Amino acid sequence: MQLHSFFNSSTSYRVRIALALKGLAYETLPVNIRVGEHREADYVASVNPSATVPALVDRDFRLGQSLAIIDYLDQKYPEPRLIPLEPGLRARVLELASLISCDIHPVNNLRVLRYLETELKVTPQQKSAWYRHWIAEGMAGVERMLERSNAGAWCFGAQPTLADVCLAPQIANALRMDCDLSPYPRSLAVYAHASKHPAFDAAQPQRQPDYIA
Repeated sequence: MQLHSFFNSSTSYRVRIALALKGLAYETLPVNIRVGEHREADYVASVNPSATVPALVDRDFRLGQSLAIIDYLDQKYPEPRLIPLEPGLRARVLELASLISCDIHPVNNLRVLRYLETELKVTPQQKSAWYRHWIAEGMAGVERMLERSNAGAWCFGAQPTLADVCLAPQIANALRMDCDLSPYPRSLAVYAHASKHPAFDAAQPQRQPDYIA
């Protein structure tokens, strides 16, 4: 398998965690979204029509969008399962993963932040305020979900799920952007626990071949 990825993309980070948890070997094909490589005609035409990262290539099958990729991996390589089969637990995992992937990440990704700068001409201070506002809005919901579940070291149950796979990169990005995460102790505890796991550690941005300090 091949993974078209950018080291600092939280969506790529999610897929790297999933691949590592499942023990699947893959080749990293870096796509530098900072310089627009994801928009190059050949990449869009032959790899990912959504012009984003990540994109997974599994022989002759190509797939974009991190949650779709992880669901595909779960169906084809079900151990360990990241999206549970039991309906209630499955729903809870998808609820938290959706909050992160649909409510937090899209408004703070690179293309939105660049639009704020280049088109709306916001100041660096305004851009930071925007980022921190949406982190606070979303993480408050995540924290309430984790308090409701009252689970152990992971978001839900005794092993990592898609919820943890989404949460860890989101917190890593928020910390990189100097967001105050002290109001979310349960979320930080899950992140700290996950960071000690070999799969989560191997997927970190600084471990990637295209890492830029």
